[in-house]
Amino acid sequence: MGRRLDDKSSTLDQSGLYPEMEAAEDAALLDEWRLQQLKGSRSGRRSDDALQRLVSQLENAPLLLEPNQLRLRLEALDRLDAYFPDAARPVAETAAAGLYLRARAIYARLEAVNCQLYEAIRGEIQRGAGPDGLLEWVHSLPEIREQAGPASGMGYDYLDELISGVLQFEEPDDGHAQREPEMVFYQPTPARHIFSLIGLTALTASDVLVDLGSGLGHVPLLVSICTGASSIGIELEAAYVERARQCAQTLNLDRVRFIQQDARVADLSSGTVFYLYTPFTGSILGRVLNLLRREAAGRRIRVCTYGPCTSAIAEEPWLEATEAPQTDRIAVFCSRD
Repeated sequence: MGRRLDDKSSTLDQSGLYPEMEAAEDAALLDEWRLQQLKGSRSGRRSDDALQRLVSQLENAPLLLEPNQLRLRLEALDRLDAYFPDAARPVAETAAAGLYLRARAIYARLEAVNCQLYEAIRGEIQRGAGPDGLLEWVHSLPEIREQAGPASGMGYDYLDELISGVLQFEEPDDGHAQREPEMVFYQPTPARHIFSLIGLTALTASDVLVDLGSGLGHVPLLVSICTGASSIGIELEAAYVERARQCAQTLNLDRVRFIQQDARVADLSSGTVFYLYTPFTGSILGRVLNLLRREAAGRRIRVCTYGPCTSAIAEEPWLEATEAPQTDRIAVFCSRD
């Protein structure tokens, strides 16, 4: 996943690192500077001064080095990537070259803090620190503590960078499974929605969560890490399944498994909670829902959804939503008696 965050609200300008008026003026100047760079024009003195101020502020910001200031660090890294990209190093020994080297030194320092954070969390998981370890760390983040209500929205944010750093699986090769038109191209569930799912379902050791179309396995892996429940990922693409299994093995997770299989013929008998991030539509979704309905005929189950499939599943008469379902957040449905 690239570092560019979809969440446009900036906490960096609100963190006290910059005086409010100066931050607003510098942001406008730096936007102008980027436009001039794209045009191949020489930047002006005022924009050069704004770059100087940006680097000086970041050099003298110990707050950025505190472990729980992940979002501030990622926003700072975003800005450094935008204004001092790695491939644009000045050749001559000029003031601009000196400023560039200072900026890249800040970049390396912030990246090192993030890597140390990710490795510390991975170490706790590998040692079996308990199901609440990662959740406790996530809940210590200021933005999570201040969040009101369930997570919403379709984009990715800094929590996805955190989870990417903790799970550390390599992007698989291009898939080779024959995909039908009703099978949706894979995208991982945004991390904030996975944590929302974990909170809404209150999974216990007696639960088994089954992710239908699990991709690289983000949901089953985080359920295994953050709860006492077991989890199963069912995924058609063998390359994704292999990466997910490697991640589970590296993190010493023994309550999660991944099965390379078409969801239409999967054995769902052990599941108590089923999750779908719109992995398929139309007749394929209909066949999978029929399988789930048969499971619900003999026992109570819950079906959790995210994305466009929520609207279709809300029409199923054998399911009842716990609250008004919306496509941009996790929806939870319970089977009717």
